Amino acid sequence: MRRSPSIVPHVAADQDVYLVLEDFGDRLGRAWCETAEEDGNRATLIRHLIEGQYMHPARIVAFNTTQGWSRDVTADIADELRRRFVELEEVAPSMLEFLERAARRAGTGS
Repeated sequence: MRRSPSIVPHVAADQDVYLVLEDFGDRLGRAWCETAEEDGNRATLIRHLIEGQYMHPARIVAFNTTQGWSRDVTADIADELRRRFVELEEVAPSMLEFLERAARRAGTGS
């Protein structure tokens, strides 16, 4: 007898999830980017930012529904990316723009 594929997700339920608010410009506005369940982790987010997969990330939030928290982690992610600059041979222009926006935002306190 054939077994049906499992409907249980491969990703643990108690994990931090990271989402990116992408700015698509004046005409289209901002939207939360669709993210596959297995790609919602911090390591994958950092890799995608370094690779330039987000063109104009405006904000990054993290949440954990099991633990019941959410917060804006834009400054934390920008700080981690700055620390990694020394390891990178090439940096995507979108990442440099993100770091500049995050620094301006942290400077204004908004």
